[in-house]
Amino acid sequence: MATYLFETAEHAALRAQARAFATRSVRPHARAWEEAGEFPRALYAQIAASGLLGLGYREAIGGSGGDVTHVLAASEELVLEGHSVGTVVGLGSHGIALPPIVALGTGEQIERFVRPVLRGEKIAALAVTEPGGGSDVASLRTRAVRDGDDYVVDGAKTFITSGVRADVVTVAVRTGGPGHGGVSMLVIERGTPGFSVSKRLEKMGWWASDTAELTFEECRVPAANLLGDEGSGFVAIMANFVTERVYLAGQCVAIAELAYRESVQYARDRHAFGKPLSGFQVTRHKLADMATRIAAARALTGEVASRLVAADARPELAAMAKNTATDACSWVVDQAVQIHGGYGYMRDFVVERLFRDARLYPIGGGTREIMNEVISKTEGY
Repeated sequence: MATYLFETAEHAALRAQARAFATRSVRPHARAWEEAGEFPRALYAQIAASGLLGLGYREAIGGSGGDVTHVLAASEELVLEGHSVGTVVGLGSHGIALPPIVALGTGEQIERFVRPVLRGEKIAALAVTEPGGGSDVASLRTRAVRDGDDYVVDGAKTFITSGVRADVVTVAVRTGGPGHGGVSMLVIERGTPGFSVSKRLEKMGWWASDTAELTFEECRVPAANLLGDEGSGFVAIMANFVTERVYLAGQCVAIAELAYRESVQYARDRHAFGKPLSGFQVTRHKLADMATRIAAARALTGEVASRLVAADARPELAAMAKNTATDACSWVVDQAVQIHGGYGYMRDFVVERLFRDARLYPIGGGTREIMNEVISKTEGY
């Protein structure tokens, strides 16, 4: 397996740690959890105890240290050895829910909302997307009106990863007028009157992660749960998107790599017309193209991650990396199913699951079309 250019001995040790956890605690149960549509809540505490849950967060706020490159390395191994993308995604939903709290929150808010999640005691989710609109964040309609020491929230959110079980939800709301200047961020806790999970959503892939539609009806949220100042939410969401898109690109690289590995092994083991499938040039060339596209996606994703570490956030490069990785992943998993033939269509084979899981990536975290808009605006055309 090719690795990212930033790989160090520290990354290698982290990979070994993640492999051990996935092999021991995820892979034996992957199929059952996928079929059940969720994994045990206790897994959060287990992965937190291993130090993997806190990666990318400072030790001063309860994290394990490290940066985006360490998160990518660990996440890849969890996918490769765990064989359940849904489980990895569910365990990692705090990766997009907590950054706005860390960036905008007070010390008291970090103590209340961040530390319990990094200890594996609570589950965090991010709620931005609404039933009436997806990528157009500036037009969100969920309204939060100040009333004394509270905000009264009315609206709905959808496609919320970990939304069914989340204890802490970082919610994008409108506290001001139209446009991005009126968007703020509120933390809304499970059990708050007026906050409910209106629907558990059934998905094409990522079965082991729960996904929800949330409803807020005259939901009274303490004003102390506002992150930063009113109107600061949109900037925080956009900054969050850059990192999220790098993580999504990294997941695509991992999914494609797993599909490639499974295909190489199958091509060696499966015989037709008196020789293994790998004995046919057409199969070898498929595998070669798969490896090449994965390497290209890994390289661009690694560059963007390295720039993030160097405080050189480049939204257009993150968009390029996401599109490149999602394209590579979509093509690779399709070829993997083709190499497996009829078995690739069977749920007993991991490539069938990966084929379904991969379809989300050109949509989630900003569609492929939105990524092209981000790129085109930066390039000035």
